[in-house]
Amino acid sequence: MNEDYLDPKYSEGMSKTADAAFALDFLLSIKTGIKTYAFAITEAASPELRKVLHKQMEQAIDLHAEVSELMMSKGWLYPHDVGKQIELDLKSAEVALGIAEMTLFPNDTDRLGMFATPNK
Repeated sequence: MNEDYLDPKYSEGMSKTADAAFALDFLLSIKTGIKTYAFAITEAASPELRKVLHKQMEQAIDLHAEVSELMMSKGWLYPHDVGKQIELDLKSAEVALGIAEMTLFPNDTDRLGMFATPNK
């Protein structure tokens, strides 16, 4: 992992990594929503409310399928290949550990001369 994270040249590839992380977070949020709908259906008192909640839960399940398919097509999720998924998870963990080990607040943050700035 590069220590000079403030230099823009080292941000190459981070947007792809960020997209994968956002997609996974979205997928997990959808799963939580599905569980919440299922719980709410069992607690609903009226048949009309249960019907509305059931419809919304079905839409959430469809959204889960869409996001899962997108992630599989991008190579961000391997639900049918545990070996590949473990490999991907280990790589993600290594990146996270590398980021955690970075000096986020170095003593010298002066970047004068690195970027096109007006003369002062």
